[in-house]
Amino acid sequence: MKNKIFFLVFLACFPLMLSAQRVVMIKIDGAINPVSASFVHNGIEKATKEKAVCLVIHLNTPGGLLQSTRTIVSDILTSPVPVVVYVSPSGSHAGSAGVFITLAAHVAAMAPGTNIGAAHPVNLVGKTDSVMNVKATNDAVAFIRSIAEKRKRNLEWSEDAVRNSLSITENEALNKKVIDYIAANENELLNQIDGRNVELGSGNVTLHTKGAKIQYVEMSASEKLLDFISNPDVAYVLLMLGMAGIYFELFNPGAVLPGVVGVISLILAFYAMNTLPVNYAGLMLIVFSLVLFLLEIKVVSHGVLAIGGVVSLFLGSVMLFKSSSSLDMIKISTGVVVSVTVLSATFFLCVIVLGLRAQRLKTVTGINILLGQTGEALSLLNPQGQLQLNGEVWTAESTKGKINKGELVKVIKVKGLTLFVEPLGRTV
Repeated sequence: MKNKIFFLVFLACFPLMLSAQRVVMIKIDGAINPVSASFVHNGIEKATKEKAVCLVIHLNTPGGLLQSTRTIVSDILTSPVPVVVYVSPSGSHAGSAGVFITLAAHVAAMAPGTNIGAAHPVNLVGKTDSVMNVKATNDAVAFIRSIAEKRKRNLEWSEDAVRNSLSITENEALNKKVIDYIAANENELLNQIDGRNVELGSGNVTLHTKGAKIQYVEMSASEKLLDFISNPDVAYVLLMLGMAGIYFELFNPGAVLPGVVGVISLILAFYAMNTLPVNYAGLMLIVFSLVLFLLEIKVVSHGVLAIGGVVSLFLGSVMLFKSSSSLDMIKISTGVVVSVTVLSATFFLCVIVLGLRAQRLKTVTGINILLGQTGEALSLLNPQGQLQLNGEVWTAESTKGKINKGELVKVIKVKGLTLFVEPLGRTV
């Protein structure tokens, strides 16, 4: 009798025990890079440590790096906890790398008003030949087919998404069995996937997510910073800002602030470029443009070096990031390249103009300031004698015959402590 009562009490409390389950949620909003890959890995580890029912990834991405995508897909496929990828909120897109990540999930869902697709491999720096294009496409097809086959999703559409850059809405994705659910919000999603069987490496598990407690996990401040500077546009701007700061500090020693800002910007830029596929030919062109701008100040080239610097800066900016694989979706926007090139060229050219003007200014220190000044002959200059100038007595030598005492003279040359003068034809 006691056993029956205990069993009934257990059955009554079982739903409450399930409702105490926990779901870990993270959000990826932006390009896929090493920072986001590390964030997903840490999310899986936290969900495992917390013994969560599953990990839910809110996804909105235009694409990203192939290596980071492979890392995320591998982590999801081998995850000890179920991973749910939820393309949300409305208006979001799972493009390129996002397609691979969504298909790799144990459970894939989308919010109304979202889309998925356009995973065709592209080369963002120039055109690839037909052979390389075919190889890249076939590699991408094999990659996405292996994922779709593992998760028993639509193989035909998955291949078309790569070969023909297909993009479909959430309703089409559900009908084509690309995703499993359409949910308007998190709670609706958790209610829909409740009771679903999921296959893990350790065996099948059943999701009990209805009424589960949601634990939101966000990127740390350092991760947000690193994710921000890993954007190619931001990395490029930091690089140019760092070069401008160092340039200004070199020509204005002691200014301090430009140098400090320049060094910090360069360090951040170098970190970002360490995570991005950098084309070192483009980087060398940018450095070469700085050298040309510096030489323009020292060498009279009538603007040739400055023009070469502008051209080198633009070409280097366009070539700066080159995908190591045609699946990578990394580039600098054209607007940023043009804007930074114009601003940088204007800045350096203004500095050059100011430098040239400074070189042409009349000397205000040293003995050469005496040139062109007027003095009075204190004795007969035939050709040498004494001259009074600015209350001082100088040894003077006439360049045009005799100069009488008291006659005004003009200094035309200075050699050592001797002033060479010519008469003005007037007396005091």
